[in-house]
Amino acid sequence: MGDAIGQVLSPAIGVAISPIPLIAVILMLATPKGRANGLAFAAGWIVALAAGVALLVAVGAGGGADDGEGGRSAEWTYWIKLGIAVLFLFLAVKQWLGRPKAGEEPQLPSWMRTIDRFTPAKSAGLAFVLAVVNPKNLALVVAAGVSIAGAATDTGARIAAAAVFVAVASLCTVVPLGVYLFGGVKAARTLDGWKAWMARHNGAIMAVLFLVLGVKSLGDAISGLTA
Repeated sequence: MGDAIGQVLSPAIGVAISPIPLIAVILMLATPKGRANGLAFAAGWIVALAAGVALLVAVGAGGGADDGEGGRSAEWTYWIKLGIAVLFLFLAVKQWLGRPKAGEEPQLPSWMRTIDRFTPAKSAGLAFVLAVVNPKNLALVVAAGVSIAGAATDTGARIAAAAVFVAVASLCTVVPLGVYLFGGVKAARTLDGWKAWMARHNGAIMAVLFLVLGVKSLGDAISGLTA
């Protein structure tokens, strides 16, 4: 179980550090339906991640992800990690080159301007898209699912590792919601400061994140394929 949990911490933190969902939930909390939309977004995010990683663990286990020699994961799992590593390194370069230059205002997605008209159902739907349809998060969920299936050999260990992944990966939505619900009069100022900082440094944050995750996945892949 310990190995499986250790394997999913990196992708889980990668999901949790995502600036876009954090900014989205903060914007929702500032609308007239903030409480309902924020709760719906957080719930949709958690359910989407749980369903996604559960599906991938089931597929990986069915494909013999833990059938490698000497107790290792199957060779095909390392090829998947190699592909994910290449994707992350490419995205790291793209994010770094596309970050706002000095004096430029960061460009956020156009749909953020319509968040004040969102319903709880639409908020939950957006959470699903950002959690598992977004290519970056999808790659991280795939990495987590494959790692759990390859490292854990029993159902209990897989469930525990998947639960840790979802819990850590949901911090970007649960923490702002907690501040809003329990932070008192200073909550709005705190969340607004987070939003501004994350928006300003989104490109640099994601570039560093992709670089770290890419190197980690590359190391895991090379280690597994050459063992």
